Amino acid sequence: MSKNNSGDKPRSKLIIASNNAGKIREFRELLSPFGFEVLSMKDAGFDREIVEDGETFEENAHIKAKAVYEALRLPTIADDSGLEIDFLGGSPGVYSARYAGENASDKERCAKVLEEMHGVAKELRDARFVCSIYFIFDDENEYSVRGEVCGYIGDEPVGKNGFGYDPIFMLDEDESMATISESEKNKISHRAKAFERLSDILKEKFS
Repeated sequence: MSKNNSGDKPRSKLIIASNNAGKIREFRELLSPFGFEVLSMKDAGFDREIVEDGETFEENAHIKAKAVYEALRLPTIADDSGLEIDFLGGSPGVYSARYAGENASDKERCAKVLEEMHGVAKELRDARFVCSIYFIFDDENEYSVRGEVCGYIGDEPVGKNGFGYDPIFMLDEDESMATISESEKNKISHRAKAFERLSDILKEKFS
């Protein structure tokens, strides 16, 4: 194990069951107070395909965490997150990442949602980002937490920060999730809210 900055104790490795650069960056910042050496699946040498066939965010997070933990036997955090739009019956939901096709870009996914919401009145455009986090510390300790942030779908992309559906997810008339800074996002996002719940567990075990 590598040493932390103070050199006073070893840092435990913790795997984030993802290779998404934006997600890894967010988790590294959120986990920084706990002294883990945070690795992506690629960093840890895990290159197997994980079939996410759950019907809920919670099920998919569990599937990913279990697959990586059983392969590497290291503490693992997985999340499944996405966008739910009331007018679309909760879609894209668990299909958020592949809503416009398996290899679609963020821009293409946003464009598909905007097309489906074209002409829909603002009062019917309510939406939420949802994040379910599943944490496996060892064979005896597993935890599931959930966070949400509410907003609505705008008429066009706004802002250049963030990733995924951030540019079309409006927090108010002037701000989208893509206009706020990363530090601001890490205070209010669905992932941050889920992590707040998980942080109580981490503080008890590792602080």
